Amino acid sequence: MHLGQTYILLLLAEAYGRDEQEEEGLQILAKALALVEHTGEYFNQAELYRFKGELMLQRTSQKSKIETRPRPLTLSSQEAEACFLKAIEIAQQQQAKLLELRATVSLARLWYQEGKSTAARRVLEPLYAWFTEGFTTADLRAAKSLLDSLASASPDQDAALE
Repeated sequence: MHLGQTYILLLLAEAYGRDEQEEEGLQILAKALALVEHTGEYFNQAELYRFKGELMLQRTSQKSKIETRPRPLTLSSQEAEACFLKAIEIAQQQQAKLLELRATVSLARLWYQEGKSTAARRVLEPLYAWFTEGFTTADLRAAKSLLDSLASASPDQDAALE
């Protein structure tokens, strides 16, 4: 039986990520996502997509440390953004607000790094406001910290990108 195996694979991918072995982590996530489709165990699907996006960004970050010349990050950023959006969509379909928050924080953090602070704030603020308790949990503290950073971000960043 495969019950719970996607969660174990997610934990393994996270371990690879912590060890800066992004390619191995992405391979594990590909297996986990295939297993989701095969077994119909969709419980971890949103988190699998969210972490896939995180690993893509981490891989890009590691490559840019090695290379001496700057490279455009648009392709990896776009792929990560697509993963975060997919994770948000799945979490919304499952009415899993915490998973939706995690994926939205990942997306908002990416947009903030790209200078899209207004867009990041627009997606994160209403979701954070939905919560009425649990503000000491790591996920809600991370969301609040990002919202505080977004509030102090220059609105000129967004205008310069348009």
